[in-house]
Amino acid sequence: MTAQRIFITGGAGFIGSRLCTALRATGATVTAFDNLHPQVHGDGAAARLQPGLVIGDVRDRDALSAALGDARPDIVVHLAAETGTGQSADEPSRYCDVNVVGAANLIEALRALETPPRRVVLAATRAVYGEGAYADGSGPLAAPPPRAVEAMASGVFDLIGEDGRPLTPHPTPESLPPRPGSVYGSSKLMQEYLLQQSPAPWDHVILRLQNVYGPGQSLRNPYTGVLSIFCQQVMAGRTLNIFEDGEIYRDFIFVDDVVAAFVAACATEKAAGQIINIGAGRATSIREAAELILAELKSDRGLTISGDFRAGDVRYAVGDTRKAHDLLGWRPEVSFEQGVAALVAWARDEAPAL
Repeated sequence: MTAQRIFITGGAGFIGSRLCTALRATGATVTAFDNLHPQVHGDGAAARLQPGLVIGDVRDRDALSAALGDARPDIVVHLAAETGTGQSADEPSRYCDVNVVGAANLIEALRALETPPRRVVLAATRAVYGEGAYADGSGPLAAPPPRAVEAMASGVFDLIGEDGRPLTPHPTPESLPPRPGSVYGSSKLMQEYLLQQSPAPWDHVILRLQNVYGPGQSLRNPYTGVLSIFCQQVMAGRTLNIFEDGEIYRDFIFVDDVVAAFVAACATEKAAGQIINIGAGRATSIREAAELILAELKSDRGLTISGDFRAGDVRYAVGDTRKAHDLLGWRPEVSFEQGVAALVAWARDEAPAL
């Protein structure tokens, strides 16, 4: 990546700030573009400016165009987005404005450059799959519709087939047709469509991220990062409320492994035009994750499996990551246990500043 100019939207964020550092270490010149939203960064974030950071919002077409004109990027990584399933249901216009209109603004600004970039890498999400891949024992993998609120209210959390029997979850491959079950997932899928369907002289790579976690993930944002939320709650002396029956499964991937995937996506030619899952490929229940955090924090507060639920949540979200191995030469290196230990150690140090 030596001598490459790289522009990263959301470059001051959880993933973006680390990606800036990693790309600079390869010899690239990096410009970060970020609005430093207080929900994510807290108050006073502008006072902690990093080198190469331009403060701006992807909804501001003029500011975005000016920053791109100055940066003249060879590669663009689009990380800027509103995230969080629950909040997207309450604020759909905000999510569509940032995620959909923001992506459209970026594409139009790039097309207006005298020399457009050669590649755009999109931080996408597994939320586009909705419930993800299931089978009934005889047919092919398919994405069932979102779970009915009425069923979850009665304590039925597993997905049920037309024959009345539970469906069997499987790691979701990229070939599964999208079926988002939230405003967030739909707005992120629209980003993919915009990138795929807008005529442009660059190629693109779409990385569908599983549940990213690690040091630096906001402890103050109540809508994203369940492991960070658990850390904050335990350190505040609260008993953890585990939704449904505790058997909600996620594919947790450590932030440094995600950064390595983005570096590979910027540099690997055969990734052009591809959609690639980025995850650990390991199913971990929310109950197991909570128990590990409690143990790391040496807390006796415990947890409660409450049966509470949230409309739009998925039951089993695990990615089939073979394509990432084959195309990017990428494999995660940090185990879940190592990653949680690092997250907890950081959260302990960060807590007094909250």
